[in-house]
Amino acid sequence: MPPTDAMFLLAESREHPMHVGGLQLFTPPEDAGPDYARDMVDELRSHTDVSSRFRRRPADPVSSVGNTWWTEEPHVDLDYHIRHSAVPRPGRIRELFQLTSRWHGTLLDRHRPLWETHLVEGIEGGRIAVYSKVHHSLLDGVSALRVTQRALTDDPNDTTIRVPWDPQPPRSKEVQSSGGGPLALPLSVIGKGVSLGTTAAGLVPASLKVLTQAVRDHNFTTPFEAPRTMLNGPIGGARRFVAQSWEIERVRAVGDSVGATLNDVVLAMCSGALRRYLQENNALPDKSLTAMVPVSLRSDSDSAGGNSVGAVICSLATDIEDPLARLQTIRESAQASKQLMKELTPLQILLLSAVNMSALALSPLPGYVSLARPPFNIIISNVPGPDKPLYWNGSRLDGIYPASIALDGQAMNITFTSNDDALDFGIVGCRQTLPSLQRMIHHLEDALAELEKAAVA
Repeated sequence: MPPTDAMFLLAESREHPMHVGGLQLFTPPEDAGPDYARDMVDELRSHTDVSSRFRRRPADPVSSVGNTWWTEEPHVDLDYHIRHSAVPRPGRIRELFQLTSRWHGTLLDRHRPLWETHLVEGIEGGRIAVYSKVHHSLLDGVSALRVTQRALTDDPNDTTIRVPWDPQPPRSKEVQSSGGGPLALPLSVIGKGVSLGTTAAGLVPASLKVLTQAVRDHNFTTPFEAPRTMLNGPIGGARRFVAQSWEIERVRAVGDSVGATLNDVVLAMCSGALRRYLQENNALPDKSLTAMVPVSLRSDSDSAGGNSVGAVICSLATDIEDPLARLQTIRESAQASKQLMKELTPLQILLLSAVNMSALALSPLPGYVSLARPPFNIIISNVPGPDKPLYWNGSRLDGIYPASIALDGQAMNITFTSNDDALDFGIVGCRQTLPSLQRMIHHLEDALAELEKAAVA
């Protein structure tokens, strides 16, 4: 097992489940019968040819050492891994999120391959949902989304049921993600940085450039500038999950009117929502919150592969009341970080990104989170998704909501993904530390409406 995979297994505890997940919401075709969901579950369980990755489990889950190499399960019990569930009445999205919260807070069984899929029926409007989770040692969030998309098609009349664990998915049916935007989740950045530790000498010139940038550009945000907040203490094991979609044109229109990118506007939405949420809990600090943001460094015309992502830290300007002034400050902070990244080599970017995230590796140490200053207050990630309508067995994909990882010192995680003409947000938080997390959805809408009103005025 590569050390980066073992790291996620060794760091896991009851309070810190280390799996990534996602909730997909579908509208079945008009001719779907009463047994539509039941038949789909039976069909999924009939796909017994399972790829090597989806057969893996730790060789000896009982011992710590045994979690550092893989073994492959010869016979995967699909009746266990594929669950059939229904939301309780009245079958609202609220009840669906309650189920998802419960599933996302439970550990995967290390005596079995480290994944689960839940097909859920009984949702208002006749809709169905699929919640899946996979251990971060097997797949990161981006890879998990891409694997999931292999089962989807852009043909609404195609009723062939494909599965993510198929060892040889048909290439002609594989759906591509939209281009642009960050392509790596922050915890993956840590793993890559650790694997390149022997080349840490590259950090010397990178560090000098960071110091120079910090001195010459007051918009540049460095680690450990974050104030201590209710988002940055120890967490429990229970999770709360909420999600919502917004029209991408609403977000883009705000950016176009003020010369900001779509990501800048999303950060401003998150900033406004966090500001309101903390105010409601009498916990808004005088100093601005900061966010760790994976940032794409590839130009629009650059189609080459390779590493083009850095983990940067941006100001969220939560100390500024005016929404447009807040957006402008966020934009300047993001630009300062991007400018620095352009001056570094790809290796230096990777290593510096690992340094920005390194404090998270210390969070399991007893007392560290309570005593140390947080490196940043929250992780906000953008995962590119499909750029056209997709279907599964004739069901239209209405939403694809990421469910990421909360950690000690990082009690809330916001991840959003593009989905045709929408942005789908998934928010995961510690149930014990963050009360009424569902209020964040209302605050995100209020923050966007506030930006729209200010941009037009």
